[in-house]
Amino acid sequence: MKIKKGDTVEILSGNDKGKKGEVMAVIPKSEKIVVKGVNVRKKHVKPKKQGEEGGIISSECAINSSKANVICPKCNKATKVGYIVEKNEKVRVCKKCGAKLK
Repeated sequence: MKIKKGDTVEILSGNDKGKKGEVMAVIPKSEKIVVKGVNVRKKHVKPKKQGEEGGIISSECAINSSKANVICPKCNKATKVGYIVEKNEKVRVCKKCGAKLK
């Protein structure tokens, strides 16, 4: 996958189109990512023990990684990710400006 944990991404489609957020988790097996503040769902929780409170909990759910583009820190635009080889290491690169991504 070209998106890593800690990247800032912009959502390309769906209800959260145009939102930006940080990737909190990556699930490579199903090619999904969890982005902070995107695809938020509410869950109703019953109290488990006496004296404990129930309520409504908001949590982010996973979205497909193809619905997000990485934002380049140099040119500050949503861009595709490319790779180059430097000193026997694969390095992620911005396709628009050529800057290295962390």
